[in-house]
Amino acid sequence: MNLLLLETDDFVSVDEVVLQGRRLQHLNEVHRATQGDTLRVGQVNGRMGKGQVIEINDRHARLSVSLDQLPPPKLPLALILALPRPKMLRRILQNVAAMGVPRLILLNSYRVEKSFWQTPFLEPDATREQLLLGLEQGRDTVLPEIIIEQRFKPFAEDRLPELTCETLGLVGHPGPYAACPRAVTGPVTLAIGPEGGWIPYEIEKLQEAGLQPVQLGERILRVENAVTALLARLF
Repeated sequence: MNLLLLETDDFVSVDEVVLQGRRLQHLNEVHRATQGDTLRVGQVNGRMGKGQVIEINDRHARLSVSLDQLPPPKLPLALILALPRPKMLRRILQNVAAMGVPRLILLNSYRVEKSFWQTPFLEPDATREQLLLGLEQGRDTVLPEIIIEQRFKPFAEDRLPELTCETLGLVGHPGPYAACPRAVTGPVTLAIGPEGGWIPYEIEKLQEAGLQPVQLGERILRVENAVTALLARLF
């Protein structure tokens, strides 16, 4: 935990919070915090700053906080991701939050198993939990927006062209395509397929909507690794 995230309900006054549960356990067992220690803190979807431990025991921790810093800027990116396997989804949610992705669109695809859409990991509380873990890692406070799109064709035909307007539209896909560009400065719309990749029909529809296929080389990566590799290369 590189940033101690604070919820609105934690505040007992304007500049004082009381923590319990997972964060208290982390303070005691990992930080080994004691009275007087200063920690990096941030309010969810708000500012960052410092918190000083006033009191800590096995029941609660009380901190005096000062939030006077803006969170780091987000990447100029809309990430479209064919819904991955549930266990992989949790790791990806953490990674995209840590890396500063502001918007993640989870999309259906021919190779996405129907059972994936039934996972409890897609419940708002479950996705929020993973995103918070990512924000703690990346020292950020602003939760990414998560959008669910279970119908590929209507999304690709009706909503994606507007999303890609005035952005660099890319779709990651192995094949005889140009290499993914490096160090892009403008806004990007990036689509990444499921295990096994997009089918030809989907690639065609994504191209019609303004996304150009790019590749990372001959090696085929897992989705979670492809996400990290493409974002690191682009930004």
